[in-house]
Amino acid sequence: MNSNEFWAQINKIISDGFTAHGLEELDRYATDFITGRLIYKRFSPQEQLGCATGGYAHVVASIIAGAENDSDSSLEAVSDFKRQQQRGATQAHNIEKWARCTGCWIEDINHNIASIHGEHIAEGGEAQVYEHGATVLKTIGLDYFIEPILALDRISLYNAWFPETKMTVLGFGTNKHGDFKILVEQPFVEGVKVTDDEILQFMKNMGFELKNARNWTYATREVYLSDMHDENVIKSLKGTIFVIDCDIRINTPELRQGGTRKLSTEVEYE
Repeated sequence: MNSNEFWAQINKIISDGFTAHGLEELDRYATDFITGRLIYKRFSPQEQLGCATGGYAHVVASIIAGAENDSDSSLEAVSDFKRQQQRGATQAHNIEKWARCTGCWIEDINHNIASIHGEHIAEGGEAQVYEHGATVLKTIGLDYFIEPILALDRISLYNAWFPETKMTVLGFGTNKHGDFKILVEQPFVEGVKVTDDEILQFMKNMGFELKNARNWTYATREVYLSDMHDENVIKSLKGTIFVIDCDIRINTPELRQGGTRKLSTEVEYE
């Protein structure tokens, strides 16, 4: 099966409304993705493993979002931003339909998470954080991404580079304003603040170059990440440094950080 055939199958599953047969097919594709039989060339092998580490819901949502592209000629006259908004809306709609069919959709997600699972303990630019015993729950929005596929990519890359604090996708929902959210679970790490110099040395040891100290941005030719400050990086009581949050992306030339990647939708499937 080539890429065109694979995405035609995924689009048919979506257009058919996620029937029982379609859900069975998606389950098979997700299993083949996780085991490596289905290769998604958007990712490196390490990043595909990071996507799989995010769990079944993460893999399926990434596949569903990947089926939406900008080949529709009716969008040629609109701006890039408008096109991105339209793609994002379609991706979110399709993920929601699948999540409702499989029971992993949560209405008014922030209210329900707080009332059922744990106390709200922190808030970031695009995430709300809730206490949950030995883990924390986060609802991640699209404020920095617009398209769900880019927010899902972020989780895949994060898990690839920082597996000690991996994010597992539990489900999806909307807040009271109707904004799309991804629900993830992450280990809780107790620690102390680190200095900028400690973060800089930690990132250099991982092969990253400091690009902009004012917004804590680092990059390789493959990966770009920012927000690497002392609220998102901590040192455990034993002295081990852990990243608990950051904005991490595939480093494309459009980011102007020396990146060489492209956002491919090509797959290789036995």
